[in-house]
Amino acid sequence: MVRGSLIIGLGQIGMEYDIDIPVDKSVFTHARAFSSHQEFELLGAVDPSSAKRSRFNQKYNKPAFSDLTEALQHTDPQIIVIASPTNNHKTILEEVLNLCKPIAIICEKPLSYDIEHARSMIDLCEKEGVKLFVNYMRRSDLGVIEVKDRISKGLIAGPFKGVAWYSKGFLHNGSHFFNLLEFWLGEYQSAKLISKGRLWNRQDTEPDIFVEFELGSITFLAAWEESFSHYTIELLSHSGRLRYEKGGELITWQATHPDPSFQGYRSLKDPPEIIQNSMDRYQLQVTEQLSRALNGKTSSICTGHEGLKTLECMNQIIKNMQV
Repeated sequence: MVRGSLIIGLGQIGMEYDIDIPVDKSVFTHARAFSSHQEFELLGAVDPSSAKRSRFNQKYNKPAFSDLTEALQHTDPQIIVIASPTNNHKTILEEVLNLCKPIAIICEKPLSYDIEHARSMIDLCEKEGVKLFVNYMRRSDLGVIEVKDRISKGLIAGPFKGVAWYSKGFLHNGSHFFNLLEFWLGEYQSAKLISKGRLWNRQDTEPDIFVEFELGSITFLAAWEESFSHYTIELLSHSGRLRYEKGGELITWQATHPDPSFQGYRSLKDPPEIIQNSMDRYQLQVTEQLSRALNGKTSSICTGHEGLKTLECMNQIIKNMQV
């Protein structure tokens, strides 16, 4: 069954990240992912910018509209992608549900900066029988799924200690890694503030935080996005060291073994094992996991409830900072 999709928002993740990159090199956007996956058809897009609409039409030979009402007069999508700025997510979701009843909605992360708005979005979708997913794309990556499988089987054994570097706001970008670590290490347990940090973009704090998950503890540290991007996780366990570097473009594992030079000591094996990933086509992997979810198969795509849980935990951490 081929399902039609409509993208609301033609910014970076909607269209722009890969528009000038050859199709066989990467899939970084919703537009390319839904136009590439055999089980979906890209029907069109919505964006207030005439320049973006024109570029979308030229690239994908599909119509682009200035508003959702007009788009739905010409298309009948079963999948809606909300790729607009975070502050607009709730308003757009409400408009979508007032005008049509898609099978599923994929919303960019986080659901909202306002926790009550996020809860309302979940409730509205449940009331209308619409499946809601959140685009925490890293957990759909093949390398991330492989790590999850190894942890589940005890091949990478906890408990864990680690460090996660993030930037561009705790909720906006830090939530990518918080959600990923929930996927790997289980439920959030507690947190302790190290430093309140600064405000990013006047609305999103960047604290340094010590966080306990079910299988281990992680120290979240805020980097300086204006200087350079740095998204890295290092996990240590009694069985070895996992490094998740360059935002997931490189994943390596070093198991422990008897030190070749010093009897009675153990060290990490060299060279590290490279765990193959799919970050060059991460958005296509999200679309594949969406297909699996809609077809009743096991899927790692982040559900609305999982995305809300991430947001609730992180908001509780921020609230406790202010006490």
